[in-house]
Amino acid sequence: MPDIAGQLASAADAFFSSEAVRFVLYSTLLYLFVAWLAAAYWAFRDMHDRTENRALPYFAAALILAPSPLLFVFGVIIYRVIRPAERLGDVYERNLAEEALLAEVEAVKTCRNCDKRVNEEWIICPWCRTRLNRVCPNCERLVGLDWTLCAWCGKDFERPVAAERSVPEMAPSVAYGYIPGAGIPASPSADTIANRKPAIGR
Repeated sequence: MPDIAGQLASAADAFFSSEAVRFVLYSTLLYLFVAWLAAAYWAFRDMHDRTENRALPYFAAALILAPSPLLFVFGVIIYRVIRPAERLGDVYERNLAEEALLAEVEAVKTCRNCDKRVNEEWIICPWCRTRLNRVCPNCERLVGLDWTLCAWCGKDFERPVAAERSVPEMAPSVAYGYIPGAGIPASPSADTIANRKPAIGR
């Protein structure tokens, strides 16, 4: 048995002392070291794209660097389990798609009474007879029921149009007591005033 153990040890020393074996061994260690650093950088970038917290990318990189170059694979597995499921770009695109879909649904006009789809140019709902729009009395275009004025012609629906009554100006002759066409002044003459007798003692 001692001879066999010594032979195995001698064979192992001869094997590892070979230049080709050393080259392969050093190359493997270098590859593991580079893969270790690359995995840490990948975890940093991946976490940076998945969260807005500035500290979590460094934590992800440390999770890969801590197990050493020989055991960093376990750190990668743990990171894949605990990392957020979606990237920030995917979440942003999904939110945009949801907002666009919501805007499209809101753009479809429905009757406020029966919730059926109606046309924007209809005045009355054909199913429940609910009034949808009205016609501007000035330009005869469709306007909303809640509009305060017409967007086409500017007619104000809340302020009624008062009839303008123009008061004719008095002629200067009338103002001075002269009636046109009568030929005599409207006020009594000086002779008439002089001939009047004062009513004394009445």
